[in-house]
Amino acid sequence: MERSLGLMCGAGDVPALMARQARRQGWRVVAFAFAPPSAGVAGDAVRVVASDIREMGPVVATLLEEKVSGVLLSGKFWMSDLLRAERVDETHRDMAARAGGLLDGNVKTVLLSTLTAMGIELLDQRAFLGDGLPRDEVLGARMPSEAEWADVRRGLEVGRAVATLSIGQTVVVRRGAVSAVEAMEGTTAAIRRGTALSGPGAVVVKTVGADHDFRFDVPTIGPETIEAAAVGAAAVVALEAGCVFVLDRAATTRRADAAGIALVSTRAIGG
Repeated sequence: MERSLGLMCGAGDVPALMARQARRQGWRVVAFAFAPPSAGVAGDAVRVVASDIREMGPVVATLLEEKVSGVLLSGKFWMSDLLRAERVDETHRDMAARAGGLLDGNVKTVLLSTLTAMGIELLDQRAFLGDGLPRDEVLGARMPSEAEWADVRRGLEVGRAVATLSIGQTVVVRRGAVSAVEAMEGTTAAIRRGTALSGPGAVVVKTVGADHDFRFDVPTIGPETIEAAAVGAAAVVALEAGCVFVLDRAATTRRADAAGIALVSTRAIGG
């Protein structure tokens, strides 16, 4: 029997990739467009539903109407959208009241409890990302120097601690000093801020916290990330292996190579 998947689409190109992978796996995809959907989403979904974070009642009603058994979060959602949400519907108001503060853990708990009560499973995003999660490897042409590897290890240590506290997943380091920690502004803005403060030669590290729940988020970089690092004259962009998705790996690697940026995927902290 064909299974129906509710694809919650945020910004970016990842929703289209996930829609394609889901259809290949035999899912009937119903897309909820919280941001303008790419053509790829419409091509692989049987239905695209224009959605608004302020109006969750129609989303819940459509999930039940379409007999959705699994929900997949995809693309970029900003906490600031929740902070700025006004004139919300009753369903949104009820979920917000149950969440209390807008900490990641609170929001996640309410979303999970809402879906569970409807008999819907929230799915791990990694199963719908194809081969985009690199393992331990140097992705680009350049290998980091010993000093740069030291900053990578420092960045992984700080980044994991910060991510565990639900603050952000990206840090910018130069010669051991942390010049930026990602918060609500997102990866690209954090890179711009950090490289402006540190000057040329900074190391950008993106990682996850302890017990990261990949149902809610898979950290992602792409050509835009490398462009921001290049403009800031960063020396290295490092990802935690198996945890950070590389969007359009070929284009991302080409941009890193063109800028002389060492692009690496690693788990190493010691050594």
